[in-house]
Amino acid sequence: MKPEALGGARGKLNAECGMMESPGAGMAYEGVMNMRNFRSVCRLSLCICILGMEVQGQVLPGTAPLDPRPDFSADMVAGIDKMALRLIEQSRSGRKPSREKLRAALGLVDERVKVAALELVGDTANPALLHETETCRVFRVRWPVFGGMHGEGLYLQPKGRVVARVVYMPDASGAPEKLVDAMLLASGAEVVIPALISRGTEFSTNDKFGVRTNVPHREWIYRQSYELGRHVIGYEVQKALAVVDWFKSRPEPVPVIVAGVGEGGMLALHAAALDERIDSVYSAGYFGPREGVWQEPLDRNVYGLLRDLGDAEILSLVAPRPVVLQHLFYPNNVVSMEAEKGARAIAAPGRLSKPDYKAFEAEIARAKALAPTSRVLAATQETANEEIVRHLLPVTDGLSLKAAGEAPVIPADPARQRRLIREMEAFTQRLLVSTEAERNQEFWKKLPLKSLQEFEAHAAGERDRFWNDVIGRLPDPDLPMNAKSRFVRETDKVAIYEVTLDVWQDVFAWGWLCLPKDLLKGGAGGNEAVFAGTARRPVVVCQHGLEGLPEDTITIDPAQRAFGAYQAFTLRLAEQGYVTFAPHNPYRGMHAFRTLQRKLNPLGLTLYSVINGQHQRILEWLKAQPFVQPDKIAFYGLSYGGKSAMRTPAVLKDYCLSICSGDFNEWVRKCVSTDLPMSYIHTHEYEIWEWNMGRTFNYAEMAALIAPRPFMVERGHNDGVGIDEWVNYEFAKVRRLYNKLGIGDRTLIEHFDAGHMIHGVGTYQFLREKLGWK
Repeated sequence: MKPEALGGARGKLNAECGMMESPGAGMAYEGVMNMRNFRSVCRLSLCICILGMEVQGQVLPGTAPLDPRPDFSADMVAGIDKMALRLIEQSRSGRKPSREKLRAALGLVDERVKVAALELVGDTANPALLHETETCRVFRVRWPVFGGMHGEGLYLQPKGRVVARVVYMPDASGAPEKLVDAMLLASGAEVVIPALISRGTEFSTNDKFGVRTNVPHREWIYRQSYELGRHVIGYEVQKALAVVDWFKSRPEPVPVIVAGVGEGGMLALHAAALDERIDSVYSAGYFGPREGVWQEPLDRNVYGLLRDLGDAEILSLVAPRPVVLQHLFYPNNVVSMEAEKGARAIAAPGRLSKPDYKAFEAEIARAKALAPTSRVLAATQETANEEIVRHLLPVTDGLSLKAAGEAPVIPADPARQRRLIREMEAFTQRLLVSTEAERNQEFWKKLPLKSLQEFEAHAAGERDRFWNDVIGRLPDPDLPMNAKSRFVRETDKVAIYEVTLDVWQDVFAWGWLCLPKDLLKGGAGGNEAVFAGTARRPVVVCQHGLEGLPEDTITIDPAQRAFGAYQAFTLRLAEQGYVTFAPHNPYRGMHAFRTLQRKLNPLGLTLYSVINGQHQRILEWLKAQPFVQPDKIAFYGLSYGGKSAMRTPAVLKDYCLSICSGDFNEWVRKCVSTDLPMSYIHTHEYEIWEWNMGRTFNYAEMAALIAPRPFMVERGHNDGVGIDEWVNYEFAKVRRLYNKLGIGDRTLIEHFDAGHMIHGVGTYQFLREKLGWK
């Protein structure tokens, strides 16, 4: 076919197919071909046959030919997954455990109140005294912890001499009443049995909005507390330690033991590692290798845990105090993905199971290697109670191990679980106020505003803190770039190329590059793109949202849902003469990508640790291109892409400006509040919470890291991601900062009367002004 005939054929096929594309250009979804435009795919085969190798062979200068794949997106997620699992395995060798690290990871930042005495819980219909024998009384009690939060449970009060004091915690699926047996009643030990937040779902509700969910109670509290630098595990460790405080204030000095089963075994081990006043610990149904924590229920997700502390490292912090670890009573629990009629099925997947005994022993051996003074008894079902007690209490004078009669039947308190959950909720919701005050004190009041030079010098340290401590920073990309490209589509004004760049082992960046045809000699023909002259253009990096693809930001088919949101903004800006690049961010594939967050968080990393590394490589490549103005690379993202517009330019200064569309918010409130109907508390995005962000960086603080570069918000009045009042409240802080710095003309918010979409009016004007493009 002659070149002129080929060009005519291409134009005809472009018109017929909308825009002609090469095979494998991101049309698959989770390994299955995306058939949302089946007829175009069928016509595509004809296009390829007619156009032949002329299109497929076309590449950008300095790049190798890119072979098509069925699904670049799924391959990207799979590669990141391999890297995350590799980093988890490698983390064992680099851990340096300390109590301070464990305390920080669990969010133990709130000062406990003094427990003068346990409070009896009862009334005339339900007295506090539940059971009495010749040797012991059993009371229903509570005790203050902090800020209106109490521990609740049972108190076993010996009538004779107290030989030991014990905090004995049940599994989350068990009740304190089930742990009371005849031997415990006759032991002579003073015992407090706290009730834990359970794995039920009955109270994971919001009555104000009529919301019911299938979220386990422990995840319900996790969802509210994680963003604020607190944790349901930390709350319950604090409850146990408040009892230890009270025990230690008692006049008779006797050994203090913490003990627990299942979830209670976890809390006992953590409490003993943190508090050296505890003399010994018994933990059953918890200890084992923790590298698979990403498979456990979401409430077990602890940021930075595996970076610094596996179970062996936590156990080493207890040495040389005696520890009994029993390979018994492990909960067998699978979080249900189903929901009752009328309830939202939004729970995160997770399961608990018993580890292999060899793995259990191997983890103990690691702890002994870390702390040679460790005194650990590895107990099994066959281990006698006497042996366990002798290990915990070498001196057992006065301690009775004889059961007197049968175990009592003590009824559980039916209202207790609701009280515990609502108290934790109330405490956590109040933190929305105190954490804002904390950000104001630690961030805003420390900003020097007299000169841009002083401001930028100070902001550099804050930027590092944000990247290292909040987002989590990986090493800079360390593979050769290995840029590959191929021609994908064209319109009458724009040629579109697909590009991949290597980042780290198993991890690559991928996106679609749109080049105005006036940059190319003779359009997009030939085996390699040839650029006309040396004119350089500004670049706009156009970022898609959740479950999106680069092509979603380019499609001009109004029948496609993507067009309604993105309005083909990557293509439209290229038609205005900009070079545009639509990178793929790996938040696609439902559980496949959300599980990445679960694997990265225990390493002190997040999905944006990876995304920012990918963008480092993208920027490096773009700046080296002969058609790019390296100091004029802008970022513009919608929805999850707007989330990226806050987190990526905040740390990557090579982005000269940022536009956040369809996401800017009072972000911490959106993540935590039970008073907003659009809060993430009520949705399926279980990867969304970022550890401790509420105490450190909300969206205004992130925008301050972008300053003094231009920053804009695009906000639709009807966009359900937020409400105007809270969006404006947060943006007012940004406006104030820019005005104080004397650069008020560099920030802008545009409101428009529509929903969750690219409006492309004020933002396009903003780009023209700030990039100097006419």
